[in-house]
Amino acid sequence: MPRLRSILSVPGHSAKMQTKALQSTADLVMLDLEDSVALAEKEAARRQIIHTLQDLPEHHPRLALRCNGLETAWFYRDVIEILEAAVDRVSVLVIPKVENAGDVACFSRLLDGIERHTKAQQTIRLHACIESPTGLVQSEAIAATSSRLEALVFGIADYSRAIGSPLVSLSGHGENEESVYSGHRWHYVLSRLVAAAKSVGLQAIDAPYGNFRDITGLEQSATKARALGCDGKWAIHPEQLDVIQQVFSPTTTEIELAQRVLEAAQVAEKQGLGAVAVDGRMIDQATVQLARRVLDKE
Repeated sequence: MPRLRSILSVPGHSAKMQTKALQSTADLVMLDLEDSVALAEKEAARRQIIHTLQDLPEHHPRLALRCNGLETAWFYRDVIEILEAAVDRVSVLVIPKVENAGDVACFSRLLDGIERHTKAQQTIRLHACIESPTGLVQSEAIAATSSRLEALVFGIADYSRAIGSPLVSLSGHGENEESVYSGHRWHYVLSRLVAAAKSVGLQAIDAPYGNFRDITGLEQSATKARALGCDGKWAIHPEQLDVIQQVFSPTTTEIELAQRVLEAAQVAEKQGLGAVAVDGRMIDQATVQLARRVLDKE
């Protein structure tokens, strides 16, 4: 499964931003038709994305499309028009405001038809955005809905609104959290989303950090998310990518420790020993497996 350390969201109506994003180091560039596009620009943004996809540079990051939600009048035309025009250039369809397994199933069946009709050469994957208490409560069922699913994503702004959380920043995306809560305000939400995702082998992606000029705040936000088991984080500006990718990549210390653990495990196996020791301390097979995962992400 492709790594998803950094997902760069780009407004669907901005050709300039899309051109810059296609030159970035993001693991995934998401062409957005939902929150970043004004109502009056929805159809123009759709046409712009089609133009961008049909005129891609030779080398570019993996690409995703975020359509409008099921409750809107735009979602089905977003998916059909864009994917029928460029089906093999979009790797991921991002579904906003997912609240139940049926939402995912709807998009999955729609993709079945589009791929058959266009004779697509790839299977488009799905990312489900969890942005409400209803979606969070149903996250386990949502995660198990479709083999197309690749990740669950936390939508912090809409979730905050849905639970009546106080407005503490202009963007509503993760800044000034310490002013209203002494701990990690989204610890439970992220932990539950991570558990739902990992229980069926999906990746878990944290929400963006709204103030792209606050690199320290971004690093802190990403570090907390990684500690809770998230695999990556959305970005809203290319300048956020280096920090996000650094946080969600193993450090030199982690890599060296993982190598020592695996070397000790190999020695123990050759000697027919059931236990593995590193620096005089016994470690179990769970730690050995964790070390392998660290090196897989190197």
